[in-house]
Amino acid sequence: MIWQFTVRLKDVDVMTDDLIENLFAAGCTDGTPASSNGSAWIGFDREADTLDAAIRSAVNDVRCAGCTVERVEIEQEELRQWQTA
Repeated sequence: MIWQFTVRLKDVDVMTDDLIENLFAAGCTDGTPASSNGSAWIGFDREADTLDAAIRSAVNDVRCAGCTVERVEIEQEELRQWQTA
């Protein structure tokens, strides 16, 4: 199953080309990096058996890129899917 969620980065104001390259090299190829108004995040479409596994693997990849995760955001609809999976 493919799970959708957003990982907010701590202490990152702007997504630079170098940071994006590091994220992709660390395994975040299923994420869309973005930043705006001094905040940076990656929107993920991560394939995994469970939502927990998807989030854990994405957070690990972000950390491998040298970033710190501030928080993970999940849409209500995604939570409903998780509860019925």
